[in-house]
Amino acid sequence: MKLRANPHGALSGRASMPGDKSISHRALLLAALAVGESRIAGLLEGEDVMATAAALRRLGVELERDGKGRWTVAGVGIGGLAEPDSVLDLGNAGTGARLIMGLLAGHPFTGIVTGDTSLRRRPMARVAVPLREMGVTILARSGDRLPLAIRGRADPLPLDWRSEIPSAQVKSAILLAGLHAAGRTSVSEPAASRDHTERMLRAMGAEVREEETEGGGRRVTVTGQPELLPRRLTVPGDPSSAAFPTVAALLAPDSRVTLVGVGTNPLRTGLYRTLREMGARILEQNAREEGGEPVADLLVESSDLESVEVPAARAPSMIDEYPILAVAAARARGITAMRGLGELRVKESDRFGAILEGLRACGVRCWSEGDDLFVEGGGPPAGGTRVEARLDHRIAMSFLVLGGIARDPVTVEGAETIATSFPDFVALMNRLGARIEEVTT
Repeated sequence: MKLRANPHGALSGRASMPGDKSISHRALLLAALAVGESRIAGLLEGEDVMATAAALRRLGVELERDGKGRWTVAGVGIGGLAEPDSVLDLGNAGTGARLIMGLLAGHPFTGIVTGDTSLRRRPMARVAVPLREMGVTILARSGDRLPLAIRGRADPLPLDWRSEIPSAQVKSAILLAGLHAAGRTSVSEPAASRDHTERMLRAMGAEVREEETEGGGRRVTVTGQPELLPRRLTVPGDPSSAAFPTVAALLAPDSRVTLVGVGTNPLRTGLYRTLREMGARILEQNAREEGGEPVADLLVESSDLESVEVPAARAPSMIDEYPILAVAAARARGITAMRGLGELRVKESDRFGAILEGLRACGVRCWSEGDDLFVEGGGPPAGGTRVEARLDHRIAMSFLVLGGIARDPVTVEGAETIATSFPDFVALMNRLGARIEEVTT
């Protein structure tokens, strides 16, 4: 699919964000491990989350859709999954694949996990290595890439794991495996990664302990073999999805947009902190808590942005938002420096390279030095070009936002990937005043 973003004027109106993708995956997975029936509201029904739902069905879990975003999950309890009769295909869902590996670790049968072309290129060693330490057998392609076969065990060994990088996916996979182990399983990280798994586990009755470690790190410990309680879970709006209309409204003069029900977990809001440092007018209204997560409505007004330096330590709280931050930086006065972005090379695509390639095609001066990215901003980007999404939904949406504030339209090829996380992106943006259309030539 090709989508063309035409330059637009002011954006205005109110919009509700799709459910948080990270929390949606976890809501399904943990509800499946509870004893009894859980009800979920606000679930993201993008392709990634639906791939996780399909995998759970193959593992013997009954899931029923009760309406848009409303699902009922009949939990089978810790260790209660059934051996799948076919391959578990997670599509483009990196979170789903890695967390499913953690679940399979606690079951004495073999499951085969695969994904699409993009996911089969992504590294799984960060999860496979600690799971092997727990006594799990994993056979994979070179580099521990998908497809892989994982044979779990009914009594995986408890583990005390020290992760070299902060990664919520790695941490969560180990904690999910640790739920099946007798004793305590711990994960230590050099900096805190998003904590949705810990919050939800605690809400469902698991014993979870968190502590600060030397040098600003964090250690999370879960006590194995709990009986998870079924819950009514509400998934907040995804701050990563909200980033796109936020930046679009900031950059289009005279814009004023309210984004309703956005998650404001401090371990997910590095982008919003950075934008405010750049001079963005983003006001939180109606702050509240839903499903154990902080939520607020965001009032966003057009703003003149200044360049900043984004420290590497902030990356865990905004790792998915660097593509859209780079678009904001293209309009900010001066040179914005984004430090320590090596992790972007192993996301859905080489996002680091995709950002540089796309910005340069749109006439924006940018360069890299090692794992640091530099973007020189100023007037509207030239646009008038085509950008390849590289099977990456965030690259696709970011350059559609850029096309809206460029001098000439920007066409994104491979835009069908947007459906993995934000199926209503085009309709929502156009309701606010954007001018995105499908093209056939």
